[in-house]
Amino acid sequence: MDVPLWFALLAVGVLGVKLIRPPWWLVAVILLGGFLLADSFLAPAIDTAIHK
Repeated sequence: MDVPLWFALLAVGVLGVKLIRPPWWLVAVILLGGFLLADSFLAPAIDTAIHK
């Protein structure tokens, strides 16, 4: 079964918010921070750290 990555991430995110119940501002900060870091000069360093 092939599930698109965006759908799997959405499902995990919704379940995480429902089960763990973090504050919405924290969810927004994590999403916005990840979006902004993805195109920053730190992206290669983060990519290297994740793939090791």
